[in-house]
Amino acid sequence: MNKADLTQHIAKETKLTVRETNQVIDTMTEAIKKALKKGQRVSLVGFGSWEVKKRAARNGINPQTGETIKIAARKYPKFNPGKALKEIVAKAKIKKK
Repeated sequence: MNKADLTQHIAKETKLTVRETNQVIDTMTEAIKKALKKGQRVSLVGFGSWEVKKRAARNGINPQTGETIKIAARKYPKFNPGKALKEIVAKAKIKKK
């Protein structure tokens, strides 16, 4: 499912226009991004939460040359699924393509 599919589905379920639904989705994703940028945790009970994690600096190996390289420390967004979401996925009958 991509954004267009999600927009269509929500619009149909909520009786909102596609334009209104798109605005809601964009507003929600922007709010999540802004909160994460501030280092805040975003939690949707039953669905999951997003938070910013830190990865320490480390040494790596360039696979082409075998040379040791330094990989800088960085921050990254992490999503933790909620209990209800985990249960739904565990019970889902997913077909492989």
